[in-house]
Amino acid sequence: MNYHATLMQGIVAAAEPMRKLEPLRDGVVIVSGSELTPEPVRWLWPNWLALGKLHLLAGAPGQGKTTIAINFAATVTSGGRWADGSRCAPGNVLIWSGEDDPGDTLLPRLLAAGADASRVFFVTGSRVNGEVLSFDPSREMLALQEHVARIGNVRLIIVDPIVAAVAGDSHKNTETRRSLQPLVDLADSSEAALLGITHFSKGGQGGDPSQRVVGSIAFTAVARVVMVAAKVKGDEGEDRRILARAKSNIGPDNGGFEYHLEQSEPLPGILASSVAWGPPVEGAARELLSDPNESDDEPSSALDGATDFLKQVLGGDVVPVKSIEVEAKDAGISWRTARRAADKLGVKKKRGEGGKWYWTMPK
Repeated sequence: MNYHATLMQGIVAAAEPMRKLEPLRDGVVIVSGSELTPEPVRWLWPNWLALGKLHLLAGAPGQGKTTIAINFAATVTSGGRWADGSRCAPGNVLIWSGEDDPGDTLLPRLLAAGADASRVFFVTGSRVNGEVLSFDPSREMLALQEHVARIGNVRLIIVDPIVAAVAGDSHKNTETRRSLQPLVDLADSSEAALLGITHFSKGGQGGDPSQRVVGSIAFTAVARVVMVAAKVKGDEGEDRRILARAKSNIGPDNGGFEYHLEQSEPLPGILASSVAWGPPVEGAARELLSDPNESDDEPSSALDGATDFLKQVLGGDVVPVKSIEVEAKDAGISWRTARRAADKLGVKKKRGEGGKWYWTMPK
């Protein structure tokens, strides 16, 4: 074989592996279990706040939910101790609040809790064509991820209220899941614990606290840990505030801590509330947060919850009854209770094309 033939064989042999490579195509990505390495859950606060995961903090108005979240933020920024005494490695915190002003409410609370203000960052809006508008998570989440990366070492992200991240109807399971996915991705990409704050519905006292979260059951389904804050009566009739775990897919789902709210003056003329932790408590959230003076099957509570549900689902629209049934089931509301709530509200019921029934709120 002459020199040129040998050279050509070498070139062809070298090119053969390249010939076998195919360009990556769009489509389903599948990974074999043998290619994965088992990893433990990484905790910001062991068994309470996990890095890279979405959490919920729920409760009735006036229970200090935002103040509790601010306490978490202060613990992270100062490298302080959690309620159980464990130490937290210092890190940065990002807060997006649609309810409280950073200057006159959030910062004073942070200072009262002992936070390092230089480690706290607030989302105050987004600039579009030179104009500052309200932050829109459906449009600005990628930009927010880039900001988090630039800040660096962000270990806690607080979204208050988390329902503000839902672009559509927060009672609809599919729309809620779709809207929460960017938050799940943000927590994962930034390796931060993301804490969303939400409210309880009026109904359901005595039941599973995680099922009392306002809106679709997707909120509690997507969250890996659900914490609840509530005021209950003690054995001697005294008021007790308790933070408890109502659900956890990645750790213990019971136990909690007593807490109470204090007023202080972190700066002259600046008053703010803060959390003082009490002893740990044992038991399931349903047991810890039950009021002995309330009946588990108190009809008025369930009816109040169903009434709130219908007000939000119907709004000013004409809604198919079949759609309402599905949403009621997702929200954990029996159809019998939903119909009683409709009667209480004076909901108008009429038959439309094809014999389908529709409900609408009275004007």
